[in-house]
Amino acid sequence: MYENKEKLDTAIFAGGCFWCMVKPFDSLPGIKKVISGYTGGHVPNPTYEEVCTGETGHTEAVEITYDPEVMPYEKLLEYYWQVTDPTDASGQFQDRGDNYRPVIFYNSSAQKEAAEMSKRALQNSGRFDAPIVTKIEPAKPFYPAEDYHQDFYKKNPLRYSLEESGGREEFIKKHWQN
Repeated sequence: MYENKEKLDTAIFAGGCFWCMVKPFDSLPGIKKVISGYTGGHVPNPTYEEVCTGETGHTEAVEITYDPEVMPYEKLLEYYWQVTDPTDASGQFQDRGDNYRPVIFYNSSAQKEAAEMSKRALQNSGRFDAPIVTKIEPAKPFYPAEDYHQDFYKKNPLRYSLEESGGREEFIKKHWQN
């Protein structure tokens, strides 16, 4: 009898609108699923409308289920830095407000250590003139967003393109494609 010995883990990253955070991770090797949702707040099971008020304390984020044997957490962090603006604590690109702030939510001391080391390395790299302000916080309950938010880039490619035209692509080209 076949036994699946695959050991999966999760990573939770916030970097602006969750619609724009799914695609960069969705097709990487070792990624099993990427779920859009909300975390870091004080209201259980929030709705999109509630989170948008800014009163729940939640941040839009993605929960990535991955195989660390294929895609180590450190590699996920490298991808994360390349799809966010780690120098902007007030949101990401056209998405403004606390619910769009960049955060790495860790679920273990190993993830915390790896995230802090990765952040220091990025700060010391000289790639950015401004300080790296992305927060590193303990994971809180993650609430999946409503179904219409899941895999948004596949379900609504025109609207996704419009969201992506808010500066993320230009920022990535400027800072990472050299």
